[in-house]
Amino acid sequence: MKIAVFDTKHYDRQALDAANLSAGHELHYFAPRLDGATVELAAGSEAVCPFVNDRLDAAVVARLAALGVKLVLLRCAGYNGVDLAACASHGLTVARVPAYSPHAVAEHAFALLLAVNRRIHKAYVRVREMDFSLDGLVGFDLYGKTFGVIGTGRIGEAAIAIARGFGMRVLASDVQQDAALAARLGFSYVPQAQLLAEADVVSLHLPLLPQTRHLIDRQALAAMKPGCVLVNTSRGGLVDTPALIAALKSGHLGGVGLDVYEMEEGVFFQNLSDTGLQDDQLARLLTFPNVLVTSHQGFLTAEALHNIATTTLGNATDFALGRPLANEIRL
Repeated sequence: MKIAVFDTKHYDRQALDAANLSAGHELHYFAPRLDGATVELAAGSEAVCPFVNDRLDAAVVARLAALGVKLVLLRCAGYNGVDLAACASHGLTVARVPAYSPHAVAEHAFALLLAVNRRIHKAYVRVREMDFSLDGLVGFDLYGKTFGVIGTGRIGEAAIAIARGFGMRVLASDVQQDAALAARLGFSYVPQAQLLAEADVVSLHLPLLPQTRHLIDRQALAAMKPGCVLVNTSRGGLVDTPALIAALKSGHLGGVGLDVYEMEEGVFFQNLSDTGLQDDQLARLLTFPNVLVTSHQGFLTAEALHNIATTTLGNATDFALGRPLANEIRL
């Protein structure tokens, strides 16, 4: 199968090429994201392979269908950038990678939490400048604190297990509760309002859907305990950025760790060191000493890249052979 792979970096190509040694597809790599300006690059391909910030709106989907594309192979779990209704109407099948490595993302969430809490990023810069003072670096023990998890899917489950390993009390909120999981890992499901009120740390592990957009808004932030640390490694649109900035300016939040940002398209995965940052909101977030932002690298482990590549090409093989697609996304 001829596949046009968009929004690729060297690490994507290495993982896909290694997985393709046994899959045998024809891969054509393109650095730009898939959108209205680049869709013509898919001409002659049977499938396209976009990443998390590519935009397959109705117009792009219609053009893909006209070019003869039959399959959309997402290299990620989220699919909020794809117009599924348009794909269905044009006969395009959409498949994804539902669980490339929940441990990679959950571990990165705790890397952010630990760095923000213990001011590791500030300490690193100080020591590089030969400043070995400790003023302003006071954090808190995770042991005995309350870890609030919104979303208890595979990544949420992995995060809960890590939190329990730190000796934290865990509260969780999810529209679909798993009593067996709660009993096995030793946590409690509670209403979201209770979680926000009691948690010392709130970590987001849920998809971006119309009903979850700006789940963490001004009201939710105000309901959090003073000094609470917010961590988001899921989707940027879960958090209302202006409201987050206001909560930071007021001093209500103790810290924020973000691996995602709602306006990250065109910024994350790019080197802007020579051009500067044009996003005023992100620039404002980066001025806070208790905020740490990474550029959507939670997935970036060797294991996750391998799983993404093998699952993506496995989806392509199943489609080419007419086999059922276990990872197909349907309306």
